[in-house]
Amino acid sequence: MSERHLPAHIAGALAGNTADSAGQLWEGRDLSGDGNPLHNFDDDDGGAPPAYTAAVNRLLAGKGDEADVLAALAGVRVFVPVIPQLAAGSEPAGQHDGSAEGQTGDKEADMALVTLTAPDGRNALPVFSSAAALTAWHPDARPVAVYAPRAALSAVADESELLVIDPGADFTFVVRRPALWALAQQLPWEPAYSDPRVADLVAQATAGEPAILRVAVSPGSGVPARSADGTLASGGGPGPEVRLQVTLRGGLDEDAVRAVVQELQSRLRSDREFVERVDSLEVVLTR
Repeated sequence: MSERHLPAHIAGALAGNTADSAGQLWEGRDLSGDGNPLHNFDDDDGGAPPAYTAAVNRLLAGKGDEADVLAALAGVRVFVPVIPQLAAGSEPAGQHDGSAEGQTGDKEADMALVTLTAPDGRNALPVFSSAAALTAWHPDARPVAVYAPRAALSAVADESELLVIDPGADFTFVVRRPALWALAQQLPWEPAYSDPRVADLVAQATAGEPAILRVAVSPGSGVPARSADGTLASGGGPGPEVRLQVTLRGGLDEDAVRAVVQELQSRLRSDREFVERVDSLEVVLTR
């Protein structure tokens, strides 16, 4: 796909994050008392949020879809892992003279946000539904509790295009770039392969091309995800999101077929709305 630009509303949220999602300014806010948002997770036992667990169970049972999981994420807490690192000039623990000045602790440590590199080279932010899942993944990581939309906004700010939920667990769900942007804005999201607008954009891109008889939009081969016990879910995978099944007229030689496909891909890459709505694409040819 071509270079992706942040939608204006996402860029604005990052550039001027002076208010909460309800538009209430942070400046002058009184954070004392029971209304302090820092106390939202005081009673959190560290377990997976029931709403997210239920949505994943429905997905694995074939009774839900990716949109259901995203809708559940919009209102739940997740844990973002951070790793303590020594601040510049600090001595590693155990390599000091025993005096108070020589001791190294969290006061002299930098807390580094953990990012992953996806197989396709993109940055991904790992988050966890439970503290146990985070600890099992990296015993030295510290859990930072945040609402999932805030984690999504942090991922966008960190130039990550994927949110990976519970990596290394029994079931890992990958939130793709368009869904990540929707979650960051706390907006509804529809998968690109079932989005009527995506189908319209594909129809516009193929209109007037005599070599193309039909184009069908369907889930890509990378949409399904498999759990540790082998159960195949119809969503949450990291591979190609949208499949275009292109039916060509007969009689085209190899060079002509290649030219048609390149022209189609070029048209779609130049359509900014298509690029914003579709994370990844695969083209399958039939005659």
